[in-house]
Amino acid sequence: MTDFYKTSLYNNHEELGAKLIPFSSFLMPLQYSRIIEEHKHVRTKVGLFDVSHMGEFIVKGDNAKQFLQKVTTNDIELLKVGKAQYTAICNEDGGILDDFVIYNLSDYYMLVVNAANTKKIFNWLEKNLMDKVELKNISDKMSLLAIQGPLSRQVLLSFFPEIDSLNYYETLLPNEDGIVIARTGYSGELGFEIYCPNSIIVSLWERLLSSSEDLKPVGLGCRDSLRLEMGYALYGHELDESVNPIEAGLSWITKLDTGFIGSNKLNNIKNNRKLVSLILKDRAIPRSGYKIFNLEEKEIGFVTSGGMSPSLNLGIALAYINLPDAEELRCFKIKIRDNFFDIHKTKLPFYKEGTYLS
Repeated sequence: MTDFYKTSLYNNHEELGAKLIPFSSFLMPLQYSRIIEEHKHVRTKVGLFDVSHMGEFIVKGDNAKQFLQKVTTNDIELLKVGKAQYTAICNEDGGILDDFVIYNLSDYYMLVVNAANTKKIFNWLEKNLMDKVELKNISDKMSLLAIQGPLSRQVLLSFFPEIDSLNYYETLLPNEDGIVIARTGYSGELGFEIYCPNSIIVSLWERLLSSSEDLKPVGLGCRDSLRLEMGYALYGHELDESVNPIEAGLSWITKLDTGFIGSNKLNNIKNNRKLVSLILKDRAIPRSGYKIFNLEEKEIGFVTSGGMSPSLNLGIALAYINLPDAEELRCFKIKIRDNFFDIHKTKLPFYKEGTYLS
């Protein structure tokens, strides 16, 4: 039998009746009630996620900035103290090893990577480490809560009044308890992510949940549907080592002139596909792996993520579609249980009422 890791909140999840599933080597809460109810609660009120399975690294030293410029796709020079930056790491061929967020915490940088890639990325960073750079994996010592929803600021202010000054993708510096609070998230709503030592996470979780009837625990099931409604990429679906950031629609975080590892290949690459956002108006649900066809029913792509949008009550999907069809066509066909349905290209985000900039 496989042994799975447990976050410091595992017992709390059990007590709350969560459905626990294996996810990235951890037993994590998929849901506490119905996923659609949790999804709508985050969209309208506020939900509390345990995402302590994520990996956290510290990078510091005289050459920390130069090192991060070498290994990440975005421009680290733009990342000022108290700010966060979405970025990626590529291999030498330009394939995406991971996408993640970096925080500039003044004395050091904190990298928060996808749980499934924690070991891979740490080894990659070690392999490419420069002199006068210290790299430390603190994942086992840190927990991470995401409080997401239009009422998140209101709930959190009574605990941390200083968050009132935070704008989107800004972060507070660590307080005396080692807590870092950033205005970041994966839901498309106003929200905050709280990084804190394992030793105090249970107390914080319990105090938060008892502070407001509007705050409910929510699981990874609705985290996925929330991010899909925003068109946010998920590693292992839209992104992996066979995908480069240009075809994945991540040119905006790919600064080729910084000379990061993989940039030479990307400078000369000729992509033959593109990530496209699609809506299905028929009463059918697009799923990951379903094939996309042109109107002559020639296969031209596949769905990477799909499902029924709880907010829109429509089928939505992200899909890689071959060029030039991805750019020239507005309507495609999708095959679901041996039947073809029309599926149309649309602009992201699917859900346009998110409060993340509020």
